Amino acid sequence: MGITKTELFTSEQNDIALVAKAFAHPARVAIIQYLLKANTCINGNLVWELGLAQPTISQHLKELKAIGILQGTIEGVSVSYCINPARWEEVKSLFNNLFSQYTLAADHNCC
Repeated sequence: MGITKTELFTSEQNDIALVAKAFAHPARVAIIQYLLKANTCINGNLVWELGLAQPTISQHLKELKAIGILQGTIEGVSVSYCINPARWEEVKSLFNNLFSQYTLAADHNCC
């Protein structure tokens, strides 16, 4: 396996790749959807909601927190997570900018 040369790419390209990688697991997508729907901090409901083991959920939460999508606090054994609104807006903007670059050509017989 080759080494990824992230310095060859813009910070925006690297950021999109990191977020896309975090979103690439269905459990993480389910966690994000649950948090968006709840629109509040959660702290343990995910085990019941997703049917996954606590250590598995903890690992997925850790991955989402690492890219800044989640913010949370740890108080003893209590952990609370919610969507980080500032980072969420950044991610929306990144993907909106990427997707808006495509325009259907008048002669769309490319392939």
